[in-house]
Amino acid sequence: MAAADTGSPRRQRRRTPPGTAPGTLAADPAAEHSQLSLLSYGPSGLDERDSIAVADIGPARAGHACTWVNMDGLRDVAMVEALGATFGLHGLALEDVVNTHQRPKAEDYDGFLFVVLRMPAVSEHIATEQMSIFLGRDFVATFQERPGDWFGRVRSRLHDPASRLRAHGADYLMYALIDASIDAYFPILESMGERVERLEQEVLEAPNNEHARHIHRLRRDLLTVRRAVWPMRELLNGLLRDEHPAIQPETKVFLRDCYDHTVQLMDMIDTQRDMIGSLTDIHLSMVNTRMNEIMKVLTIIATIFIPLGFIASLYGMNFDPATSPWNMPELAWRFGYPFALLLMLAVAGALVFWFWHRGWIGGERALRRRAGARRRR
Repeated sequence: MAAADTGSPRRQRRRTPPGTAPGTLAADPAAEHSQLSLLSYGPSGLDERDSIAVADIGPARAGHACTWVNMDGLRDVAMVEALGATFGLHGLALEDVVNTHQRPKAEDYDGFLFVVLRMPAVSEHIATEQMSIFLGRDFVATFQERPGDWFGRVRSRLHDPASRLRAHGADYLMYALIDASIDAYFPILESMGERVERLEQEVLEAPNNEHARHIHRLRRDLLTVRRAVWPMRELLNGLLRDEHPAIQPETKVFLRDCYDHTVQLMDMIDTQRDMIGSLTDIHLSMVNTRMNEIMKVLTIIATIFIPLGFIASLYGMNFDPATSPWNMPELAWRFGYPFALLLMLAVAGALVFWFWHRGWIGGERALRRRAGARRRR
């Protein structure tokens, strides 16, 4: 979907050329096919219909206190316009519905309230999709980019005659939908927190190049969630602060609870962002430490072989002992070769002992032993 935020960098392109008349609807060619569902309810009963036509909405609303119309998929622009005509929705709001790169917001129109938010997409990867909500006196109309949402429990509560949803108006239904969309982020962030903890353990035990890619992916996923949650906090703050004729005062108490949830989500996001930042530093530190250990081992090996190479090159010089008694008399000695080997072995052993005494090899035990020796002095 062109409008879905999948966490990868994407260019948002307007589908209408500059200068197009306001309210012009242009569907995304990659949008899902449109499908309507309706759920009319009240204290006396409930009527639920799937795959209905726009013309059937009017008769289905009759005799019910509230109607919820949901549209999955935004390819059918004619259906969007027909729904707008049925409920008296403004053309600018409908334009924002099909242009699904809107920032979460709330706009008060004459006769209805228009709310845009981003909810988690039902997919294997962390992504968000735009959901548009129109709140009227006795109706709620929602537009989703694709089938599949987090409103199963809301629908189950509507089927319960004793539920609060059945007894309250359309504004309470809007609150329930917003609350479900916000709460859907909690399991996502909890799962990301577990991913961060597992990755931290792996980085501490055996860092490798793949960890950098996983850390980058975690950071992108967290940024996707933050871009969705942060403006929703401002959206709810506006709904609580401003007076909207469609929202009853008793419903604002529940909206305040949604606002508290967004604050909790932002706290979780900030905490995990700090953890991921620390994880990046830990990964770089572990990689550098591992590289330093490798370089130290190679340096020690090279240092040991430097004097051995000097001894071998010294005895490799082509001086004839028969010409002068000073020309390497050891070459004519019976034990000259074993002497050279023992000399090189003694030099290598002395260097290893010195490195160990200095704490350069032997790990933490050598360092603790050297620190204890200093304290005793």
